[in-house]
Amino acid sequence: MCELLGMSANVPTDICFSFTGLMQRGGKTGPHCDGWGITFYDGKGYQNFKDPNPSCESRIAQLVQQYPIKSCAVISHIRQANRGSVSLVNTHPFTRELWGHYWTFAHNGQLSNYQGLETGRFVPVGDTDSEIAFCWLLNQLEQRFATRPDDDALLFSFMAECCDQLRELGVYNMLLSDGDVVANYCTNNLHWITRRAPFGEASLIDEDVTIDFQKETTPNDVVSVIATQPLTNNEQWHRMLVGEMCVFKKGEVIYHREGTPHPEPQQGNEATSSQ
Repeated sequence: MCELLGMSANVPTDICFSFTGLMQRGGKTGPHCDGWGITFYDGKGYQNFKDPNPSCESRIAQLVQQYPIKSCAVISHIRQANRGSVSLVNTHPFTRELWGHYWTFAHNGQLSNYQGLETGRFVPVGDTDSEIAFCWLLNQLEQRFATRPDDDALLFSFMAECCDQLRELGVYNMLLSDGDVVANYCTNNLHWITRRAPFGEASLIDEDVTIDFQKETTPNDVVSVIATQPLTNNEQWHRMLVGEMCVFKKGEVIYHREGTPHPEPQQGNEATSSQ
């Protein structure tokens, strides 16, 4: 399957540490060699880097790792292609405008019978199930709300209902951000961690790298990281449940809808998904 990486922080923060771990899974420690992308927000603006080549070999990925872009909201994705060709146009994340903000989306999973989803003015450019699902989701939001509602709970509750509908079509794990919030929805594999004082050391699973966050932060910093699978081996990550949705703002959870327990795996039958 593909893998997702997101970050929400209360102060501009670089994601170099987590990004370094994720990039190794793009062809070195994992099979996700069909492209990668990352989007950094700066207020209402954003910077987007994409490459349809394996992330572990990408010069652009090396640039991002070495150039500490600081942001309060980040979305990243490494791809193992299933729907759509391996190409730049099909490389996540995808971005569209809604309510005067740029929304960025990345998906892990595989959907079926998605071709009939009504996308309205949000016309897909590529040919992935992911981009069609994103355009459908934005169309649903725009049809329901002419402008962004002031009530966050109303917005995110409806968004979760839309995600439930997409989950009926298959595996649907997603990250979505407008630069202000970072929303995530789980079908089968999504984890998150919030780091705050007192900060400690963290060691990557996929690379021999350890960082002491206490030396890189202030006591007031709050940083939440969302990933398909945990990126570190000495921290406690929270595994999300089926249908669970969390929305982070400035590193804190501002909306949470409970999910249901994951089904027990059947002996000798392992479910897999890819994007």
